[in-house]
Amino acid sequence: MNALQPAPSPVRTTCPYCGVGCGVMATPDAGGGALIAGDADHPANLGRLCSKGTALGDTIGLDTRLLHPRMRTADGDLARVTWEVALDRVADGFRDTLERHGPQAVAFYLSGQLLTEDYYAANKLAKGYLGTANVDTNSRLCMSSSVAGHKRAFGADTVPGCYEDLDAADLIVLVGSNAAWCHPVLYRRMQAARAARGTKIVVIDPRRTATAEDVDLFLPLAHGADVHLFCGLLLHLADTGALDAGFIRDHTDGFAQALAQARSLAPDPDALAAATGLDAGDIARFFALFRGTERTVT
Repeated sequence: MNALQPAPSPVRTTCPYCGVGCGVMATPDAGGGALIAGDADHPANLGRLCSKGTALGDTIGLDTRLLHPRMRTADGDLARVTWEVALDRVADGFRDTLERHGPQAVAFYLSGQLLTEDYYAANKLAKGYLGTANVDTNSRLCMSSSVAGHKRAFGADTVPGCYEDLDAADLIVLVGSNAAWCHPVLYRRMQAARAARGTKIVVIDPRRTATAEDVDLFLPLAHGADVHLFCGLLLHLADTGALDAGFIRDHTDGFAQALAQARSLAPDPDALAAATGLDAGDIARFFALFRGTERTVT
């Protein structure tokens, strides 16, 4: 008799989609795919997965994967070729472009899912061998504004928070974020805190997204008016004595100039309401919530 094969053990891995980084338990099946479940011990998702994460097993079966290089023939069909033929075709294309147009005619656009070592190798190929500095990635397009903002606000490219902050927050302010669709596992975590402990959620977005449908306050401000709104908030905190003078003295530079600039953009509540297109009462409600809530996550 044939001995029974032991059942495959699940493999701990990470969902490759959004930035939440949900933990996944992938158990290999007999057909080249895997059974997918959330990792209950992972701190990001605590076993929960969204619809995309749950369907990961459907993406790794062999039936729908490209297993060999293919090249388009003269009649338009894709035919299987060897790796040598495929790599020669790519190299010939690079060589021809470089000879006819120079290195500035070559550019690389890389995925945001690569590892650090992969980025290094790609940059070596582009800059060291092909002589072009035209290398860009989804990572830069996605995060460059965030990096600039974090460095100016906090002095380092570090997000000053963790997921557990969402569980303990009394106020969560989402600015331009459709978390219900883009980060549904985190959004459910916010809604769980709201149900369990009364966490208030404010959404600030020109669009009425799914995230804005079940929150405590939705501020559909005019496009480009977020600077005015937050300048108004800064002035409100300053005028009501709600700022931390010690922190400002010890850890900030140019605060007086920032306050003066804010006053030029949002000199009074009527001007702020006109600039943002928001109801003055809703603005006042948001400011009061922010001023009166110590544990706030934005």
